[in-house]
Amino acid sequence: MRLGDFTLASGARSNYYLDARPTTMCAEGQFLVGHVAFKLIRDSELDPTHVGGPTMGADPIAYAIAHRSHLEGHPIDGFSVRKKAKEHGTGQQVEGGVPPSARCLLVEDSMTTGKSTMVAVQAVRSHGIDIIGVLTLIDRSENASALFEAEGLQLMSIFKGSEILEAAQQS
Repeated sequence: MRLGDFTLASGARSNYYLDARPTTMCAEGQFLVGHVAFKLIRDSELDPTHVGGPTMGADPIAYAIAHRSHLEGHPIDGFSVRKKAKEHGTGQQVEGGVPPSARCLLVEDSMTTGKSTMVAVQAVRSHGIDIIGVLTLIDRSENASALFEAEGLQLMSIFKGSEILEAAQQS
């Protein structure tokens, strides 16, 4: 976490910045994220068949969950959502072989308003694929849950941004 003056992807200003990638991309972080996120998913009873979200932030989280799910004997496959469809090859925007019968859980590393995640939700839905919920590692708590509730989607989070900010300020 960094303290200071930052402009977030949503355009909002913040006095702190969270970059989850150093954690989600290291071996120990992958292990811990997979363990904690998989438990949260199992406890939610959403029962997704696939987990993924906007590339690059969601990728290591989705793959950590997929790996853990296999170890636990309840496989959940991963996928990625590109900002736009490729202009070559198969022209895919949703990568990972997600079938139309999939029950997808969208994941994100951090979320403020949820609007960029909603773009990924709409991209997946445009392929006729069902989204059953959203999971974020860090919820910065600026009413993203209301955005997803309006779409019939539950938002689950592992941490609140305020919890991490408080811990950083105390240390």
